[in-house]
Amino acid sequence: MRQYALITAIITEQNGQEHSWVKKMVETDCKGLPRDKIPWDPKIDPNKCTTCGKCIKFCHMNAFKTKTLHGKKKTIEINPNRCVVFCRGCENICPQRAISHPDESETQKIVDNLRNNQRACHHV
Repeated sequence: MRQYALITAIITEQNGQEHSWVKKMVETDCKGLPRDKIPWDPKIDPNKCTTCGKCIKFCHMNAFKTKTLHGKKKTIEINPNRCVVFCRGCENICPQRAISHPDESETQKIVDNLRNNQRACHHV
């Protein structure tokens, strides 16, 4: 959704200085729809991930971080609602193909249903 690509660019241009209104909007809203109702968050396959950090460097929405688990560094998913809906950039940048997202067509159906429900509420 292009609106959120623009927000990513704004955050990047601010050299990591996020404004709270941008952060809140990204976490709670996706083109007027509740972001927490849209299942679009990345999953990392721990058997494939080598913790190279490319996804962390790529994602301006801070969807990933490195954490030490059982004495080993691992890349984990954090802030699932910050992931830009329909963005697959981290999947494309991962050399091990360790990152996946939900099925795009299923997610689109959910977005369409939310949008239809929203319109129905506004016509009452």
